[in-house]
Amino acid sequence: MSSIQTGSMKALTLRLQDELFAVEAENVREILDLVPITEVPNASPFVSGLINVRGRVVPLADLRVMFGMDRPEPDQDTRIVVMEVTIDGEPTVAGILADKVHDVTDIEAASIEDAPKVGMRWRPEFIRGIGKRNGGFIIIPNLGKIFETQGGRSPSSAASEERSAS
Repeated sequence: MSSIQTGSMKALTLRLQDELFAVEAENVREILDLVPITEVPNASPFVSGLINVRGRVVPLADLRVMFGMDRPEPDQDTRIVVMEVTIDGEPTVAGILADKVHDVTDIEAASIEDAPKVGMRWRPEFIRGIGKRNGGFIIIPNLGKIFETQGGRSPSSAASEERSAS
């Protein structure tokens, strides 16, 4: 872990389907109820829309796409987490959809392990680490890597786009 070595990480925990994820709380700008989403024609499923956050145009990403999860219709628990993500060395404001936002908690650095190379249903480079809390696991995604990958496109969609272009 490069930035999580000693002490603890203050993290916002959120749920995507049945999995608990944690993002660094210091990067979170605000948490919104679902707002109108402007669909972008021909955009990747990962970042397919834009939202208005206090007069600023912000891309809205759905991490469930990169993690190969189902995408149920939003409900009363659905939230948008507006955060700052570093993409190609530049701080960028983006929103991510969450099925439910839980709380801000401390995850002890000693309880965070690298993602295993086998047995994972997700690409290990998309996971910064796996934390443990109350007998369960918390997935800490590598948001910078996820957003940088193929400009936010999943490798399978990028490959199919390249095949159809030739």
